[in-house]
Order: sequence, then structure tokens, then C-alpha cells
Amino acid sequence: MVTLYGIPNCETVKEARTWLTDHGVNYTFHDFKKQGVPADQLPRWLAAVGWQTLVNRKGTTWRKLDEANRASVVDDASATALMLAQPSVIKRPVVVWGNQRVTVGFDAVVFESLSCAVNSP
Repeated sequence: MVTLYGIPNCETVKEARTWLTDHGVNYTFHDFKKQGVPADQLPRWLAAVGWQTLVNRKGTTWRKLDEANRASVVDDASATALMLAQPSVIKRPVVVWGNQRVTVGFDAVVFESLSCAVNSP
């Protein structure tokens, strides 16, 4: 089973959800706004892709942080604290594929290769 994490009004999350649906990939959607950030998953995501990938330093939430808060994000621990406090700072979507691979963002080519692996017997 594939789990897609994000917020429903994010355009990239919408694209990813549409792609998964259109390609017949069964998935579960985890809404950060309603269900929160799954703290138990963050260590796994960080190990797979790193905090630099997970923290969206180009987004509005990051830009609205004061300089001291931005400067304090320097490692997994400080990134985790920020992501738990400000879920919108997480780059979206985070997808955990059936093979347990973790991806961040939407790329149709990556989705195609991973969905084929998930849907194979």
C-alpha cells in the first residue's frame, strides 16, 4: 500500500493524487492539517531523504519564519522540531511506497517507476 502525506489544497499534492488515481494505484492520504505530522515517521523520512529535502526552504511558511528560526534549522533534530510545529514547512507530497521507499515532491517519471514496482506481483 502507498501512503501519500500532505495537505489537500497543495497543488503538487493534488497533481500527485490525480496521477495515482489515474494510474490505478491504491493509496491512503494522510492530511497533515487534520491528522498532524506522524512523528513516528519523521526519523524514517529523514534517514531516507535528509532534512534538507524535507524542509521546503522555498515555500511561504519558511519565508515567513524570522531569521533566527531559519538559522536554527541545522540538523535532523532541529528540522524535526520545526516540522512538528509548522507542518506546512514540509515539502509535499511525502510518499511512502509499498516497497517502503520514500519520495518527496511529484515527478511523474519517478511515480511511474515506483508504482510499477508496487503493482508488480
